[in-house]
Formats: sequence, C-alpha cells, structure tokens
Amino acid sequence: MIGCDHSSLTDDQLMVRLQTGESRAFDTLVERYQGQLLGFFFRNTRDRQLSEDLTQDTFLRLHNQSWDFLPVGKFRGWLYRLARNLLIDNVRRQSHDALIKAVTGKQQDEEDGLARLTEEVLSPDSHADVREMASIVDDMLRQLPEEQRLTFLLHHYGGLTLVEVADAMEANVPTTKSRLRLAREKLQEKLRARGIEG
Repeated sequence: MIGCDHSSLTDDQLMVRLQTGESRAFDTLVERYQGQLLGFFFRNTRDRQLSEDLTQDTFLRLHNQSWDFLPVGKFRGWLYRLARNLLIDNVRRQSHDALIKAVTGKQQDEEDGLARLTEEVLSPDSHADVREMASIVDDMLRQLPEEQRLTFLLHHYGGLTLVEVADAMEANVPTTKSRLRLAREKLQEKLRARGIEG
C-alpha cells in the first residue's frame, strides 16, 4: 500500500501483508529483526560471514514459508524456530565435513556484540573489562548443553519472552524455565570458580 507506515504495524500484520504479496512488509521485517538474528547466529557460530549467511537464509525461509504462518501473536517464536532449525542443520553439515569444521574452528571474529554496544559510553579501561567479561561468558556458554545455551541466548540476547523461547525451541514453558535456570546456575558457578561474583 502506498503511503502506509509499515513501521507502526505489528509483526502479525506485516506477515498478513506479506502473504498478500506486499514486498515492503518483508523489507520492514528484515529491518526489524536482521540485527537480532545476526547476533543470535554469531553468538552460536563465532563466524561473522556464516552468521550473515544464516541470517539471510532465515529471511529467505520466512519469505518462502510465509503462507504457513498463522497470525496469532507468536511471530518471534516462529521466526527463531526457523533460525534454530537452520543453525541445527548447519551444525550437522559441519560435523560431517572435517574440512569445514577445521576451517571454522580457526576463524575467530574479534568483535563482540556486548563490547560494540557499550563502546561509546565506556572509558578505555571499562572497554577492556567488558571485552574480557564478554569473552569469559562466551567461553562458558559454549560449555553448556545446546538446549540450555540456545534457551539462554534467545532469552537474554534475543530478547524473547519465555513463551517465545518455548515456541522457538519447540518445548513447553516449564521445560524452558528449567533450562534457563540451569544455564544461569551453571554460568554463575563457573564465574564464581574464576573468582567473579555474579
């Protein structure tokens, strides 16, 4: 629709418009969620290029599967379920290809989302502290079981509610709460073991 301000529409309204062929609705969803998805994938892969590719693939799936979406207020859970499934597919592909696994293991992107977010407001000493803490937490997150790690990332870094995380992880809310609690407890325990009180 010409003259329509898509930014004021809900995700469900945008999906309904996308289902009717309105390309601007898709563009608005990309603008709204691209950064969040990129952060989600980067926290899981530590590979900037792969994260960008997976984000693009997620939006491609969103577009291609838009007819499967029912506008019942669960868009973010549905979107992150698409993202999670792509991530799982990618991990499976990598585990079957030793060469890709070896190359991916060597690639490390030094930028960290937490450090970038705080860069403009912190002193240089604080920058170092934030980067060090973010690096420690990232290392610890990689040690968690996959379901707990993804639950923690979706909730804390993706900004999803517990209901949305449950939907994305195809689990019930009590299980999701339990996974989140376990992830927090394990992270706090690991931080305490390093002499960091959380």
